[in-house]
Amino acid sequence: MLSKKSQYAFKALVYLTEKYNQGPVLISEISRKKKVPLKFLENILLELKKAGILDSKKGKGGGYFLKKDPAKVKVATIIRLVNGPIAMLPCVSLYFYERCKNCDEKKCGLHDMMIEVRDASLAILENRTLKDLAL
Repeated sequence: MLSKKSQYAFKALVYLTEKYNQGPVLISEISRKKKVPLKFLENILLELKKAGILDSKKGKGGGYFLKKDPAKVKVATIIRLVNGPIAMLPCVSLYFYERCKNCDEKKCGLHDMMIEVRDASLAILENRTLKDLAL
């Protein structure tokens, strides 16, 4: 399930996608237009900036903007940055793998099924971009 934080991040990123190449956008504008709490949004945008998805400009005419072309920013990347693993179990995660306690992965039907679920999800999320989300 996507966290509220992820949902807010996508709202902000879709808004910035719609404003792509139009210059920086104030956090207060994004907050107001997308109904995202300002303090929460500040932390999300800062996290996305540190990850290289966004950049910002200070001073008059400043704000946040997409550093990368929205057609090149995969939905899966954002989910991993903001929400964490896409896989439903840590033992099937590609980037956040952890062994499950008291489980033999070679003889676990749940493990095998969750690999299929992960792969089906990734088939969609790795092939959709921020541009696809902007209507």
